[in-house]
Amino acid sequence: MGFTIGGIREIRSGSRRRGRTTECTAVAEYTGLWGWDVAPGARASGGACSCGESGCTAPGGHPLGRRPEIPAGATLEYVTKAWARTPGADVLLPVGRSFDILDVGEPAGSRALVRLERMGLPLGPVLATATGRAHFFVAPGAAAELPELLYRMGWDDARLDLRGLGAGTYVTAPPSEPTGPVPVRWLRPPSLDTAVTPPQARLLLGTLAYICHRSMPPP
Repeated sequence: MGFTIGGIREIRSGSRRRGRTTECTAVAEYTGLWGWDVAPGARASGGACSCGESGCTAPGGHPLGRRPEIPAGATLEYVTKAWARTPGADVLLPVGRSFDILDVGEPAGSRALVRLERMGLPLGPVLATATGRAHFFVAPGAAAELPELLYRMGWDDARLDLRGLGAGTYVTAPPSEPTGPVPVRWLRPPSLDTAVTPPQARLLLGTLAYICHRSMPPP
């Protein structure tokens, strides 16, 4: 993965010693502690995208063109220099490499998270988006496997506000500036064990599907 215990010390002590910004420290944690790539992203403001394209179909939440990603394992010093070249960028995490995402409505996701924790099931990070969604980080490949998993569990014909996000998509991570009613935030922050090896989707899917189904309004 390219990160080490020594790298952890560098990020933490370096942040205190040199007074790095919160944004750079967060990006360095994503790359150096959790082993994730990070992409500088465009921001949305008033329906317009900071990329400058008048016909942008996805204002905010997409990588800035011609700006390279910051690779997993990058140190705080590297991140600080790289991020200085992208002022005002959002923090985007590429999906489909270290993790896939199970995307559900935040109210249902919050209830499912409580139940999953009480059941003692393995959990990865869980992110609340600025648009009222909950993103459960699971092992890569989950998005492609989701239809088959739902079929095997008997949820394929049910009304569910649940989808998988895989390769080619990005999620906006803290401390990106808000683009919706609330800031993006961690419902369950990453840690060394959960970020590096997120759980298999099948371990969470039954509970998520059940609560999502119960949360759906009548047809």
